[in-house]
Amino acid sequence: MGEFEMDELSATRNQGNTAEVITTPENGLLPEVEKITVEYEDMPKRLLFNVSDRTPFHMAIFCAFQQVLIVLSGSLAVSSFVADAACADEFPDIKADLLSSAMFMSGLTTLLMVLIGFRLPVFQGSCADYVIPLMAIRSLNKDLCHIPDSQIIAHNNLTISNGSYIPINETMNIVDLKRELAFSKLQEFQGCLILVGVIHCLVGLTGTVGFLLRFVGPITIVPTILLTGIFLSRATAKFSKAHWGISSVTAGTAILLSLYLGNKKMPCPAWSKARGFYWYWYPFHQVFSILIGILVGWGMSAIMTVTGALTNDPDNSQYMARIDARSGIITTATWFKMPYPNRFGPPTFNAGIFIAFLIATVTSILDSIGDYYACARVCNVPPPPRHAVNRGIAVEGFGSILSGLFGCGHATTTSGGNIGALGVTGVASRDVFWWVSLIYIVFGLVGKVSAVFITIPVPVLGGAMIIMFGMLNGIILSNLQVVSLSSTRNLAIIGTALLVGLMVPYWLEAFPDDLNTGSPYYDNILKSLLVNPNLCGGILACFLDNTVPGTLDERGITAWRNPSKGDNLFQYSEGLEVYNPIIPKTWMKSRVMKYIPFFPYESKQAVNINSHIE
Repeated sequence: MGEFEMDELSATRNQGNTAEVITTPENGLLPEVEKITVEYEDMPKRLLFNVSDRTPFHMAIFCAFQQVLIVLSGSLAVSSFVADAACADEFPDIKADLLSSAMFMSGLTTLLMVLIGFRLPVFQGSCADYVIPLMAIRSLNKDLCHIPDSQIIAHNNLTISNGSYIPINETMNIVDLKRELAFSKLQEFQGCLILVGVIHCLVGLTGTVGFLLRFVGPITIVPTILLTGIFLSRATAKFSKAHWGISSVTAGTAILLSLYLGNKKMPCPAWSKARGFYWYWYPFHQVFSILIGILVGWGMSAIMTVTGALTNDPDNSQYMARIDARSGIITTATWFKMPYPNRFGPPTFNAGIFIAFLIATVTSILDSIGDYYACARVCNVPPPPRHAVNRGIAVEGFGSILSGLFGCGHATTTSGGNIGALGVTGVASRDVFWWVSLIYIVFGLVGKVSAVFITIPVPVLGGAMIIMFGMLNGIILSNLQVVSLSSTRNLAIIGTALLVGLMVPYWLEAFPDDLNTGSPYYDNILKSLLVNPNLCGGILACFLDNTVPGTLDERGITAWRNPSKGDNLFQYSEGLEVYNPIIPKTWMKSRVMKYIPFFPYESKQAVNINSHIE
């Protein structure tokens, strides 16, 4: 049988080792059914629970906590980056507020995504793409968070180095001014995030995702996102330098369990009504490798603190390696903390941050689309139809708007780590992610919980970042498998984009006075843009990839546009109905739905075909 392209009216069913492949001829008539014999090993691994299956309560709770723990350290890392970029390092209460808002929004957006959005079990975690430009701006201006003593009460408004104005009065001291400075920066983050969230949402509601994919392929995406992972090494070093020994032990433990022992399984106890008490083999150490690494590093920090191996001098950088360095925040934190709009003040606007966030939004959209197809493959369902992708992108954009309103400082996006965990556990039920969203919402509301995670020793967090962001770089590079790496064209574009993306920000950091337009305002805008490695490398890669001659196969565009090609032998656990939103079925038959890009439309022909398949 020749190859065919899977579309919304194609499906497979399997009886024994005989698969019935139903295809739709080009003449639009009823599908032809052809039986072919395939070996069992050609079939994908069966899931323990499919997307629509109802999972037992205890199993759902256990798997939900497992999914939560996988991304918890990532949420903490991104919130820490935002606090650092907003000059709020000295204010644990602000850091706790940022983390609680981020957890609350991750839970809320995940619930919306599973309920009305993409409808597959995807977690909406903190998006690091939005903090990269913030960190770049901070590294560009070393005095960005410095307030001169002589200017404390010189004027009614204090002008700082980035052009922001802080209202002051005679009763303010340095600490008060630094707090106001942090609030002013967070207000800029809020306003810009709301605006790009509106654009993000409209991209999904209007169905313009397909238009973007015409110009952006793997050769554009890989250098752009890889520069993010490379740039994060600076923040990782900043966290790890407090104590490189603790950081190395944390990262080394995670690497040992996830890589060296990744193909091993360990015995785990279990009990069921039918079998009673029994043992089963499960890669527990691999699934929880990062968590175990954090616990080992945290324990090492506790031992060194008790034995006096770590300094008790707060002015020494090693002091942040102690487990009691920020323990006071737990006692001062409130039990219940409800995130609310404009918690740091009314949103403001900054042109440089807005453009940087806009670039991050485009990157986030394309990254999420790739995650959607990966999740469908792991869940053993057909590739997502357009209406599901559009609806998922729209929900992510709506989540960005809410993230701006609630003062997160960053948006949420689909987490690739959770998708990988689905394949390991074999549990792809939506029930699990409803519980995941609920747990994250509770974490965001209970202030004591977020405060506990703030107290994790800094080098322990740095060690976790080494393995997390190292894995991120590897996942990014895996997108090159659909690109011809024997093509000089592709290698030159990727290499040049990476070089320029690293070179231009370094030039501005080393020689900030070289860029001088004569206007400090425009200088700040240009520097805010050019210091962003994603922007410099991404735009160059996109320009070269669309102007240098090359075939679609060579560029990897064909594989992206036809992600389901070759899936005709797959025994799907469920059909395309798994993507349908919770709306009356009669609505999907209305001709109005044909013109709404984020809702499914079921024509009479589709109804006949579905009946034929069943």
